[in-house]
Amino acid sequence: MNAKLTPAIAAFFHAHNSGQTDAFNELFTSDALVSDEAHEYRGAAIKHWIDGAIAAYHPDAQAIGVAQAGDKTVVTAQVSGAFPGSPTQLRYSFTLKDGKIAALAVGI
Repeated sequence: MNAKLTPAIAAFFHAHNSGQTDAFNELFTSDALVSDEAHEYRGAAIKHWIDGAIAAYHPDAQAIGVAQAGDKTVVTAQVSGAFPGSPTQLRYSFTLKDGKIAALAVGI
């Protein structure tokens, strides 16, 4: 992929794919919201969300496209792992604030 990811988004995918999530919450603003699979996560729950997803699904997300939609950066990723329908494409819709992730919605 030729499109460049912002540092926070690139760090998100690195943690997502490597399981190195010790500093994961530092990528997010203090009031960030993550929406995934009809659930919402804030604060410390965001790290629990990613750790649970990594443990359950062993996901690998490779960005294949990046687009701007207003104030959102939408990354389309080819995601594979231990889940039904793997591999599939997911859209990660990021809203950034001061270089950090203020909101993230994950969906098809």
